[in-house]
Amino acid sequence: MLAAVMITNNETVLDLRGLRCPQPVLRAKKALRGVPLGGTLVMECTDPLTVIDVPHFVNQTGHSLAAQTRDGELYVFRIVKQK
Repeated sequence: MLAAVMITNNETVLDLRGLRCPQPVLRAKKALRGVPLGGTLVMECTDPLTVIDVPHFVNQTGHSLAAQTRDGELYVFRIVKQK
């Protein structure tokens, strides 16, 4: 399954629904390469383990977790690229 990417107004939205860990974090890491400094990567995930993995990934890489929300089975993370 390929992750869908949509770019709008300095935001890159990564549709990672249906992917299990570690795939969401690995794909986010790759997608962040194309996000400009100060830009936002929005991850849309369905794996409950992402609530642990994504904040850990952000802390390790020095980016900023601007928001983390849940809507039913959908987990949405907004990562601001810091470096």
